[in-house]
Amino acid sequence: MFGKKKGETEAGQEKKGLMTILKGVLYGMASHGNVTAALRTRMHLEHLFMFITLGDMLGIPVLPPYYSLRILPYAVPNIESWKQRVFRERDFTDAIY
Repeated sequence: MFGKKKGETEAGQEKKGLMTILKGVLYGMASHGNVTAALRTRMHLEHLFMFITLGDMLGIPVLPPYYSLRILPYAVPNIESWKQRVFRERDFTDAIY
């Protein structure tokens, strides 16, 4: 009886579990594609922001150093993971996705 809350019956638990499953199915049918597209767009915009801000690390100066230095405190936490994503090896199957 550890999983039950006080005053809750098995029928109430089954109904709650069914509602959770129904919510998951409706989410998958209605909005999962939109959510993944929004996350992919956010990823591309973050890549672009980091490239514009820290392009000098790759040898491509895009912004004057003054503006890059002004934005640098916001970009510092993401520099290491950004460099790993930019410099990682890719094969042709990455382009298919």
